Amino acid sequence: MTRIAQEDLVASLAQAFQHISHHHPPEFVRALRRAFDAETHPPARAALSQLLVNSRLAAQGQRPLCQDTGVAQVFVSLGMAVQFYRRDAQPLWSLQALANEGVRRAYRDPDNPLRATLVADPLGQRRNTGDNTPAIVQCELVAGSGLEVLVVAKGGGGELKARFATLLPSDKVADWVVAQLPGLGAGWCPPGTLGVGIGGSPEQAMLLAKQALFQPMDLAELQARGAHTPEEQLRLEVHARANALGIGAQGLGGLSAVLDVQVRSAPCHAAALQVALIPNCAATRYLRFSLDGQGPATLPTPDPSLWAGVPEQAELPGATRVALDQLTPEVVAGWAIGQTLLLSGRVLTARDAAHQRLVTQLANGEPLPVDLRGRVVYYVGPVEAVRDEAVGPAGPTTATRMDRFVEPLMAQAGLLAMIGKAERGPQAVRAIQRHQGAYLCATGGAAYLLSRAIRAARVVAFEDLGMEAIHEFELQDFPVTVAVDSQGRCLHRFGTSDPSDQA
Repeated sequence: MTRIAQEDLVASLAQAFQHISHHHPPEFVRALRRAFDAETHPPARAALSQLLVNSRLAAQGQRPLCQDTGVAQVFVSLGMAVQFYRRDAQPLWSLQALANEGVRRAYRDPDNPLRATLVADPLGQRRNTGDNTPAIVQCELVAGSGLEVLVVAKGGGGELKARFATLLPSDKVADWVVAQLPGLGAGWCPPGTLGVGIGGSPEQAMLLAKQALFQPMDLAELQARGAHTPEEQLRLEVHARANALGIGAQGLGGLSAVLDVQVRSAPCHAAALQVALIPNCAATRYLRFSLDGQGPATLPTPDPSLWAGVPEQAELPGATRVALDQLTPEVVAGWAIGQTLLLSGRVLTARDAAHQRLVTQLANGEPLPVDLRGRVVYYVGPVEAVRDEAVGPAGPTTATRMDRFVEPLMAQAGLLAMIGKAERGPQAVRAIQRHQGAYLCATGGAAYLLSRAIRAARVVAFEDLGMEAIHEFELQDFPVTVAVDSQGRCLHRFGTSDPSDQA
């Protein structure tokens, strides 16, 4: 029998969630480097360069890779011969309570505070819980006296793109998976891994897909030796067909939207074939540890050679510098899709809640708290700043959530351009074309790198919204790619280049 102090599990969870906030798994960094070395499409190569630099800087600075520091998920494999105890002789906590305490400590760490994402009362007030609890806990009881734990910080970009279907036994799984990818858009922040769960019951298939994401990323080795099982053959086929779609990094086109495909399967009913798909984003974050009763877990020390040769600045050849404080419609009209810009000057921030308030005020004939005429709005909710930072990690959020607000803000308030991640829908593209504006993509998953281009920040409206308040940032060489230009042409492959075709 192994006796494990509950305090050691809490401490290990807190350390692990802190660690993964700023460290990619080593195999992910290696896969990202292979993708960068192979990429020839300039917008995708620029995005991959930013992701690599961000990975290095976040590890060095021990600050979050992404502003969406994720929903905390804990997978426990608990030996039947393990006995928990408490050193303070107080009553034992439940496994859920232990996980919650570990998450609470990690997300409230004053040296590296992490953004709380979870909201309670999902159909009501949707109040933020403030400490990212409760954790999502899965526990499997196994033979033996060991305790193995997998911690995952899963961002909304990937989670919100989960898919499930019950196929016929004669259907081809690869066809279904590949058919889903264009519909996922770029909101899952590729490049990343696809997790595929096959069989079991509906909820088991979803869990298999989730767990598949955290298997070793060994696709390069699999390609070299060839498939030995139907699951391995599926991995190779989906990987090749997915990347042949040309979606590319951040959905900007190119060779590598999918770095790896992982598959887990289970027996299923003879009349059906359950299939689940869950992607992991460019802010892939997970770690395994074990406890043996000898104290808290010892976490791995990353090898600095993982980032050998990765520079402090991203490679952005041919980028055009833009002075936001002198921005005019004529300057915006000169931008072309795929063009890399380096923005300097003042930009406003706003997310869902702020947009809703602004549009409500316009509808009621009320004056806005900020003047949007000729301005650029950045869709972002930053992490809390520490030490000498102007702002914490501040990467873009998914732009499509703001699509319905584009027309009133451009038509009535004079908004000129927007910054976010992923594609825009037809409604937003038509508004951008109608008002001769633009939509610019920042790299999702490169939040710490992007925050270093923010020299000053202040709240200018809706302070009660916390991280969703309207800020004014002062930028210096903030990198973006023109994704929708003033003619309504779109860089992403999820629509057509002719806005009249985007019904």
